Amino acid sequence: MDFNHTSVLLRETIEQLKVKPDGIYVDGTLGGAGHASEVCKLLSATGRLIGIDQDDAAITAASERLREYKDRVTIIRSNYCSMVLELQKRGIRRVDGILLDLGVSSYQLDNAGRGFSYREDASLDMRMDQRQEKTAADIVNGYGEGELYRIIRDYGEDKFAKNIAKHICLARQEAPIRTTGELSEIIKRAIPMKIRAVGGHPAKRTFQAIRIELNHELDVLRDSLDGMIDILNDGGRICVITFHSLEDRIVKNIFRRNENPCTCPPDFPVCVCGNISRGRVITRKPILPSEEEMERNSRSKSAKLRVFERKILSEGEPERI
Repeated sequence: MDFNHTSVLLRETIEQLKVKPDGIYVDGTLGGAGHASEVCKLLSATGRLIGIDQDDAAITAASERLREYKDRVTIIRSNYCSMVLELQKRGIRRVDGILLDLGVSSYQLDNAGRGFSYREDASLDMRMDQRQEKTAADIVNGYGEGELYRIIRDYGEDKFAKNIAKHICLARQEAPIRTTGELSEIIKRAIPMKIRAVGGHPAKRTFQAIRIELNHELDVLRDSLDGMIDILNDGGRICVITFHSLEDRIVKNIFRRNENPCTCPPDFPVCVCGNISRGRVITRKPILPSEEEMERNSRSKSAKLRVFERKILSEGEPERI
């Protein structure tokens, strides 16, 4: 199966990166290299792109797509949480821009064998990195009812989380739950008929929750953004595309904290905590896909782009917040 993925907010993201021809740019979620190829078109012979992805199929597809730019491209199979370390290994301390396009790719959703989709019956896999041993089946069959309730409630934001967790645990007493189809049917039975008729696919939120838990998606995002901002050159930008409220909230809060890290009580006349702003939030409100893009690509409907620009203060320069 070809690695087909339609890059969301492509024009908007490339515009916001403000690519310098001789700059160094990192795509931390390389995928099929849709965004990366557009960055490469703007680079000179001295510019450089580093692409990172943990999915072997993405690495293969991106390598082919970026072949004509191979002299300025380095592709690394890893999780973006290791970005700073991987760059240091290659002697890179600072970069001019970073891009993250979060979530699951169209290829991963459409390839039934990967087990991400509730619309196809396949093994309960959901691993973004297939070198990982633990799969979605291990979560579905191994987590206690309380643990399942927690992840479906917190990561799926499903108001029927308790009932879904209960139904999963009852079903697996009869036999292990092995496929996406089996799990989808169990979830359907846990949700009232009148809700199923109007609320979209009943398994969507639970599948999202299990995928996030398995791949530690929110923890990786939460633990990585500060380090990425830290390695940006003065004026460098980080662009992050999210697809659900949990991711978006993390990005928004971390960007705001980097812009205004002051922890002094509001009634203090001057800042005494010593925390220095690391830049500014470019997107007070997230950039959303156009109507045309949403019509063309239904998966773009929930996408939001947020942008942060690094500002490195010189010694003695007053902080401006």
